[in-house]
Amino acid sequence: MTGLSPSQLQKPQNERSGVPGGWIPGAGRILVCRGVCGPATEDWPDSGRDGCPSPLPCGISSSHPQQGRRAAENPGGHLGQDNTEYFLSSGDKIRFFFEKGVFDEKGNFLVPPEKSINKIDHALHAHDPVFKGATHSSKVQAVARSLGFHMPVVVQSMYIFKQPRIGGKVPAHQDATFLYTEPLGRLLGLWIALEDTTVENGCLWFIPGSHTSGVSRRMVRTPAGSMTGISIRGSDPAWDNSLYVPTEVGRGSLILIHGEVVHKSEQNLSDRSRHVYTFHLMEASGTVWSPENWLQPTAELPFPPLYT
Repeated sequence: MTGLSPSQLQKPQNERSGVPGGWIPGAGRILVCRGVCGPATEDWPDSGRDGCPSPLPCGISSSHPQQGRRAAENPGGHLGQDNTEYFLSSGDKIRFFFEKGVFDEKGNFLVPPEKSINKIDHALHAHDPVFKGATHSSKVQAVARSLGFHMPVVVQSMYIFKQPRIGGKVPAHQDATFLYTEPLGRLLGLWIALEDTTVENGCLWFIPGSHTSGVSRRMVRTPAGSMTGISIRGSDPAWDNSLYVPTEVGRGSLILIHGEVVHKSEQNLSDRSRHVYTFHLMEASGTVWSPENWLQPTAELPFPPLYT
């Protein structure tokens, strides 16, 4: 099985983003991936949280660390202490996180339950056989080898729904802010489009060349027993909005995301969802995973090696 082509490898890292549609072999595999997550939300009763497959605490919303940042900066906000702990302890589990504004004040769904989910994460790659197979596929291993990974491990995985009309905006960020390594440059995101992604339904936007500027902001765990669970060190520069380039790709395409490249996605205001499966690899050889990262390997789930 081949990895990236010579022409793709010759591109600068900031331009080596899209691997064209068909990267997942066949529409059937895509439907299997979508079929795992879609039905999991369709049998919940109208009274939202009581029907969830996990005991979600009241009011939990998007799981992206940017929302965790807001909880750290505003402990009285929409993420309470129980909700933050639910997020912080999700690294070795499969957990469900809702979009904002999908519950009324009594906890009842304001939208169909299957349209309420923001993400399912962070250990699909370990506990679900379909996503475990996709993560450790020969194609993924070939891509990692062609990029020079010697001892890659899988640190997290997510299924992102980007629901029609309500799929939330993900603010500009660098993945290494939340998944920090020493040295930098050892983190890679693999983002697989399970549906066509366009500007209208919330495709990714990148600032070319931004992976060379370092990381000036960190999200770190606070000492056990603290009120917020996480805190922010430093701040991001004022990134110029005119520098962003949209990356529209077809269903089945792969986007490779350097750990320090600045990227974002806008709210999905269209009538079409934007399902993706994404996961992160770290080169473990000669790399220190920061003990301050929110996500930590556990005795139950050490970071699994990619190569089998």
